Amino acid sequence: IPSFSSKTFARGSGFGPVFSFPASVSGFAPKRKIMRNVTIFTDGSCSHPGPGGWAASCAAMGMKGLSGGYAHTTNNRMEIMAAIAGLEVLKEPCAVTLYTDSQYLRHAVEKKWLAGWRKNGWKTAAKKPVKNRDLWERLQVQLDRHSVTLEWVRGTTDTRERTLRRACPQQSARHGLPEDTGYEPE
Repeated sequence: IPSFSSKTFARGSGFGPVFSFPASVSGFAPKRKIMRNVTIFTDGSCSHPGPGGWAASCAAMGMKGLSGGYAHTTNNRMEIMAAIAGLEVLKEPCAVTLYTDSQYLRHAVEKKWLAGWRKNGWKTAAKKPVKNRDLWERLQVQLDRHSVTLEWVRGTTDTRERTLRRACPQQSARHGLPEDTGYEPE
């Protein structure tokens, strides 16, 4: 009868559900740890550069959603912040489908820009410092924790979730907001 050693496939590795094999199991099938499936809708908005807001909503949050913003920021920062906030609120590792209208966010993850930036000491291919490093580092923690699939939606898609996402960042951007300490003017 085989004995399994501890082994867990990396979250976000593309190998499907995460399996845990307890050490010294004899005669039993390995325990299978299934990640909960979660869908998150995100959006960021900004008077570029200027006041900006972000929003994230999912069924795990009761569709109430989260939102916030900064007095002086960029649209890209708000798009990334929306994804971070939606992922950080999850209490356990999950299989997440995250909807975004940000090609910047999507390409950074799917085209492995983020991995390349980290490998190159947070420098771009042109050897310049990566913009929004503070947020990319926070996002990477969540990508390592969850199995995340990004789905791109057009900015003009008219759905109930899209309406919620657009309203929250715009409303957040109008009220007295704190300064975005990570924002670096060009």
